[in-house]
Amino acid sequence: MEDIPLRPIQEMGLKELERIRVILRGGSVIDWRRLHFKTRPEVDRFLRLCELDVSDPVDEAWIRTCLADAVEYLRQTFRYRVTDAVANPEYVEDLFLLASGVKEPRRWRRIACIVLKVMHVIQHIEGHELLRHLAVSEAELAELATRKVLSIADEMQRKGIPVAEFADSIKTRESVITKLVAKKETVAAQIYDKTRFRIITRTREDILPVLYYLTQRLFPFNFVVPGQTENTLLPFKAVLEDHPHFKQFVEDLHLGADFEEKERGSGNEFSGRSYQVLNFVVDLPLRMDAFLPPPELDRRVRKCRTGFALVELQIVDDQTALINEMGENSHEKYKKRQKLRVLRRLSRGLVVPKKEEAPGPGGNGEPNGGADQNGDPGG
Repeated sequence: MEDIPLRPIQEMGLKELERIRVILRGGSVIDWRRLHFKTRPEVDRFLRLCELDVSDPVDEAWIRTCLADAVEYLRQTFRYRVTDAVANPEYVEDLFLLASGVKEPRRWRRIACIVLKVMHVIQHIEGHELLRHLAVSEAELAELATRKVLSIADEMQRKGIPVAEFADSIKTRESVITKLVAKKETVAAQIYDKTRFRIITRTREDILPVLYYLTQRLFPFNFVVPGQTENTLLPFKAVLEDHPHFKQFVEDLHLGADFEEKERGSGNEFSGRSYQVLNFVVDLPLRMDAFLPPPELDRRVRKCRTGFALVELQIVDDQTALINEMGENSHEKYKKRQKLRVLRRLSRGLVVPKKEEAPGPGGNGEPNGGADQNGDPGG
């Protein structure tokens, strides 16, 4: 097990701040201008987190395949001139160091960043494409993801990381149906939180260090799913205000410090007004070797061996978790509001439920409220 300590907030710099911000706002690394790696071993650790090991010839060859694809795309589509030092570096890690501006010549930083952005997209596409061709069920994929996440949870407990609770859950079929009907989108084919993990830290001050630890041991920061974060707990501007030493990095941020305030506010419409939480979704990299032939017998043209599983992580501190279970914030009230929305949508044009009437037997238009001879709800 790699010995990675919990990094206190006071020791965090620009690198940590940017990675945490991606989680807090549900952003994308495609918007970044540079990386923050300093050494090859640091890049190696990041790639292993992506389930890629440059010391393995098969993985190293796959990384170079993605690199060649990205370079060809840029040259053919946009006529980019990609220097050979970027297109075919002696060491794969050097591409990341060029994009971080720590390897000479620094004038190649921009093109290295652009190439890595395209590689990120290609690896993502290939990982999901791989799963479509493997005999692996959704349940098996969820089990692989759960096993990986809970192994890190055990590690955190052994190391004394300040987490009071780390629990997993699988969304039931009933919950999936309810959520799909309740969603505003008329076509809602994707549910991101079928496999969920709830993390409760001892104090609110522990949340940022725990988040960053997870980006070092569980998931690579670049695979946070953009646009799928609900953050009513830790606004980025508040993070800067609460920890003044971060303000020295404001001028170097990829996005302005006020960027989140210009975006539309997040929040779940069925939650209570004072409910606070940080929910985010990760495309968790998973090695699929158990479902593939050994590398020496693999006759596929595309040699990708890493797939992805969507998991939702919910994090909150212990005190806030208690408040979230009181009154209008309670899960019972949440589900009641959600089911009322479902009933209204299903009944629209047929029957209108009574105002503020929760679903249940005997109400106008409710499931047990009777039906006419054509099978429509009574009323």
